Amino acid sequence: MIETRQLSRIYRRGDGTPVTALRDITLSIADNEFVVVRGSSGSGKSSLLNILGCLDTPSAGQYLLAGEDVSGYSEEQRSKVRSRRIGFVFQSFNLLPRTTAVENVEMPALYSDSPVDRQRAMSLLERVGLGARAHHFVSELSGGEQQRVAIARALMNGPPLLLADEPTGNLDSTVGNSIMQLLTELNAEGQTIVLVTHDEHTASFARREIVIRDGMVASDGPQDQSRRDA
Repeated sequence: MIETRQLSRIYRRGDGTPVTALRDITLSIADNEFVVVRGSSGSGKSSLLNILGCLDTPSAGQYLLAGEDVSGYSEEQRSKVRSRRIGFVFQSFNLLPRTTAVENVEMPALYSDSPVDRQRAMSLLERVGLGARAHHFVSELSGGEQQRVAIARALMNGPPLLLADEPTGNLDSTVGNSIMQLLTELNAEGQTIVLVTHDEHTASFARREIVIRDGMVASDGPQDQSRRDA
């Protein structure tokens, strides 16, 4: 599914000073894995997620997505890859406030020029436990419900890869646990998930943990899921 080879990302400050966000990241993630990328603020985990999500390009190295080298793709090419292959779940939900839950779920189809399938959108809302709230406006939904809508939206185009950026960051612990349980269930059904977080408890739901420190992979191995109940 994902392979990076000596991936680096260098940004430049306003005065031209280079800042290295990632350096020599080499890793692979197989189909159907549930992987968490963890690290402190400024560690480089968000920069890595942006590249994996084809929102940004590396300064050096390669990124292969399903065997396709997308490292040097233009914004238009990356946009097409995102619409076909990647679903995103964000900390702030990023829903359209003046539309209903089901209309939000349908949005990826509109952006990809695909026919809008209302039945599929409704089915996805049923899958995340919100079938009865499909025609409610976003402003009428709780934070946990909004995140479930966001997950359904991310799955609308049937992407093989789901990227989640601090998906429980704006939720209390009980609701956050229910969101992580939902992601665990989706992974058990075959969904590949890469989740970025700084939170140890959230990370414990994944099967594998990659720790990023100072822009490099500090560790990569099986997750200790016993921490979930700690």
